[in-house]
Amino acid sequence: MTTTKVTRKEKISYGLGDMASHIGLDNVIIFLTFYYTDVVGLPAAFVGTMFLLARTADAIIDPAMGYMADRTRSRWGKFRPWMLWLALPFGASCLLTYAVPESLDMTGKMIFASVSYTFMMLMYTAINIPYCSMGAVITPDNDERIALQSWRFFLATLGGALSTFFMMPLAEYLGGADKLAGYRWAMAIMAGVAVIMFWVCFANTRERIKAPATHNNYLSELRDLLRNDQWRVVAVLVLTNIGFGVIRLGAMMYFVTYYLGNAAYFMWMLAAHILGKAAGSVLAKRLTRNANKVRMFGYCSVLAGVLSIGLFFAPKSVILLVPMTFIVSTLYQATTTLMWVMMADVADYGEWRQGKRMDGIIFSTFLAVLKLGMALSGAIVGWTLGFSGYVANAPEQAPLAMYCIVALFTVVPGLLSLAAFVTLRWYRLDDHTMQEINLSKVQSIVKG
Repeated sequence: MTTTKVTRKEKISYGLGDMASHIGLDNVIIFLTFYYTDVVGLPAAFVGTMFLLARTADAIIDPAMGYMADRTRSRWGKFRPWMLWLALPFGASCLLTYAVPESLDMTGKMIFASVSYTFMMLMYTAINIPYCSMGAVITPDNDERIALQSWRFFLATLGGALSTFFMMPLAEYLGGADKLAGYRWAMAIMAGVAVIMFWVCFANTRERIKAPATHNNYLSELRDLLRNDQWRVVAVLVLTNIGFGVIRLGAMMYFVTYYLGNAAYFMWMLAAHILGKAAGSVLAKRLTRNANKVRMFGYCSVLAGVLSIGLFFAPKSVILLVPMTFIVSTLYQATTTLMWVMMADVADYGEWRQGKRMDGIIFSTFLAVLKLGMALSGAIVGWTLGFSGYVANAPEQAPLAMYCIVALFTVVPGLLSLAAFVTLRWYRLDDHTMQEINLSKVQSIVKG
């Protein structure tokens, strides 16, 4: 194990891996439902059921993929080769989701959509888990890890923003009146760019932390993982973090349409959210330059929570809400960036305490928790609207429905952010502790 500084080229190259993921995934999340229902003509109920089943299955197989990645042995390392091997299959899977043949009947289109979407989710899991795990083995240095994650989330936000903003214009330009062809060619271009980015990520990164081979079985490693008390703490942070983001973004369109009274404001709010996430990725590195990352995480969590709850009582003014959305999103993204650094620290802590390194299992189970949190958060939005008496496309919503819409966008995310701050009470891997852990590991290597 070395503490070699990571060059800016390598940091950017590592970030390109998540940029590639978001070029494909963000388009799928934002546009695929519309493509299936309004372009292909699939029933909306079928599309919703298909998404639910595929995402649940995807979360279940995450730990198994982590187990496989941990046991990969190659001259390129454990995690890097997956960027090389799966870049093309991932790109192809993204393209296939937008390639439903027009000649098929409805049953055939349903089968094609189900198989291609499930394949895409499988390829995303297979390449994304090794990618996320790789961040923990590029360097043990705390500052360098924060810089890696800052570049990663900045580029991921940029990739998702650019691809989603250009998807519709590109599809219209390439396909004209043929919407099926337009979407297919637009995604072909974006998938090709994503493949190249993954290959650049593979070529310009290095795994500097080498873990000894382990022969424990899958269930044994899961038991060891659950004994890691800091994994449990960060898992709660993952749930609160993803809940903040998904519930707030899921309620945004309702908030703008019914509370502000103008759906056209959505693009302004979305732009403020995206720019805030980009700023938060950069801010995380600057905040921790001369301060403890756990303390900064706590400060950002409290500020994001208080400001988000404060919006519930703010005047109904888009001039105020747009900049406040930017600030809250900036603070939220700063905590997201630092949270992924904490995940890497959990891997170091587990190796120090239990004598074996399980990056793949650790990151895959965190991703499983994240995906389950996404599913639960989305359900909370739907359940709350249903309970409140919300009526789609109604000129005016009932008072209880309006109250719940505003609360979903402001109070609920704010409370989750404050819950994250409270959870920090049980998190013990601050900068000083991690320095001691890494020092003891180096000393044990020297003695050995």
